[in-house]
Amino acid sequence: MANPRTAPLGLFRFALEWIAPYRLAVAGAALALLFTATVTLSIGQGLRLLIDKGLAAGEPALLNQSIMIFMVLVVALAIGTFARFYLVSWLGERVVADIRRRVFDHLLTLHPGFFDQNRSLEIQSRLTADTTLLQTVIGSSVSMALRNTLMMIGGIIWLFITNLKLTLIVMISVPLVVAPILIFGRRVRGLSRSSQDRLADVGSYVGEMLGQIKTVQAFNHEPVDRSRFAAVVEDAFGVARRRIIQRALLIVAVIVLVMGAVGVMLWVGGMDVIEGRISGGELAAFVFYAVIVGSAVGSISEVIGELQRAAGAAERIVELLRSRSEILPPATNLQRLPATVSGELALENVTFSYPARPDSPALNGVTLAVRPGESLALVGPSGAGKTTLFDLLLRFADPQQGRILLDGVDIRQLNPADLRRCFALVPQQPALFYGTIEDNVLYGRPDASAAEVEAAARTANADEFIQQLPQGYKTRIGDGGVGLSGGQKQRIAIARAVLADAPILLLDEATSALDAQSEHLVQQAMERLMQGRTTLVIAHRLATVMNADRIAVMDQGKVQAVGSHAEMLRDNALYARLAELQFNS
Repeated sequence: MANPRTAPLGLFRFALEWIAPYRLAVAGAALALLFTATVTLSIGQGLRLLIDKGLAAGEPALLNQSIMIFMVLVVALAIGTFARFYLVSWLGERVVADIRRRVFDHLLTLHPGFFDQNRSLEIQSRLTADTTLLQTVIGSSVSMALRNTLMMIGGIIWLFITNLKLTLIVMISVPLVVAPILIFGRRVRGLSRSSQDRLADVGSYVGEMLGQIKTVQAFNHEPVDRSRFAAVVEDAFGVARRRIIQRALLIVAVIVLVMGAVGVMLWVGGMDVIEGRISGGELAAFVFYAVIVGSAVGSISEVIGELQRAAGAAERIVELLRSRSEILPPATNLQRLPATVSGELALENVTFSYPARPDSPALNGVTLAVRPGESLALVGPSGAGKTTLFDLLLRFADPQQGRILLDGVDIRQLNPADLRRCFALVPQQPALFYGTIEDNVLYGRPDASAAEVEAAARTANADEFIQQLPQGYKTRIGDGGVGLSGGQKQRIAIARAVLADAPILLLDEATSALDAQSEHLVQQAMERLMQGRTTLVIAHRLATVMNADRIAVMDQGKVQAVGSHAEMLRDNALYARLAELQFNS
């Protein structure tokens, strides 16, 4: 994809790449643009006829004819402007919709580690604010730049045709106008990129605070957050102010130089009219074209400022599109799983460190085998590596050493989508989305029927409370499941996993924070869900541990021992201590 660093030329390349599929609309807009520019330039000749043939000659018939020609040109200009405005605006909206879809689709392919290293709200700003700016530029500013360029070129040609001496006076100002554009343009571009970054910071801060508003208010943190947000806003304002000053100086320089040249030209032309060397109509036409050229140059200099800002936005979007996922299907030797897998898992000497802590392995030489249909409880203190193991099984990241096998196949030789269809995840904090309860359950299998959704909810002990809601399964819930209790959220997450009907379950048990009644219902649902499936459970409750076929005790990224509850109590000191302290056993 084109790099917009050579703004504004790079921005044109960026825009052309996206508008290329819409050649008919582009051709129509170009024709309308050319037509309106031609009509506008023709008005100068109509003005010349009006003065020389109508007013100066004193003949009403010639005046009427000149007025009719003028009105026809005005109507043609209005029709052409409508076509140009509609087609260019349509292109802007269409292209930005395509950009947003492409960026969003690309973001969904990136590995979770990318979002750990980049603020999600800042990425969201690029997807919304930056693309909105591009829409304005592609749907308006680019058209204005092209239109004014045509007007400037056409106006200069007509200036030469109308009066050579006066044109040379105007041309003297051209190098004087180009110089400030080049000088200020580079400064504006750098400040435009900084301005977009600061605006993204503002949006990110707002999103973060509003998303955690209960914590903010619970700790009476509002004064501190007001102060911090004010600093972020003022920082953004300071960058914008410097950008505005540079643009304003650019516009002032252009206006003074261009209109100064027009003033000199009017004095020379007025003397020529007085001495009879040119007619009044010729001077009026020349002034008309000179004003068009001057206005076009001024508009182009102003549009360049918008193009500089858009170039910064395009650069930020290109950065997203150039980001590459670290988790990809293999380029060679791609293997496929059969439609039905047994669910056998094996970890062979797996070592993994997070990028931020390369010298502190989260998993260190882990070797573990899980038989098909077996339930294995993972037990250990916080930071032992239990959740990291889940992430590696789902291939959210790849180990630096060792390998993970599913039914004897190295998961790095599988397409990630083929791998993940074999797993159903129930996280400790259930991820619910804005929408209806039915929508959230269907997340497990979008093509499921309403009857299958209800059956899954019954298995998860969720149907009863859902039926009691005002709209039942059509009841809308807020972001993150606002309005539901912890036990209700967990049962919806379990219903989603039931509907997915995957052969392997990953359960990050979340019953420790529930009341006794909710815990009992969730525990029942989990037991039904585990039947006939390979299950790995991050265990926090003694009931789960005791019901598991085997227990793996983990500490500091290593598996200390594997066995039954009784064997671990007898042979493993860490497990015995955890059982005494954590499980009240």
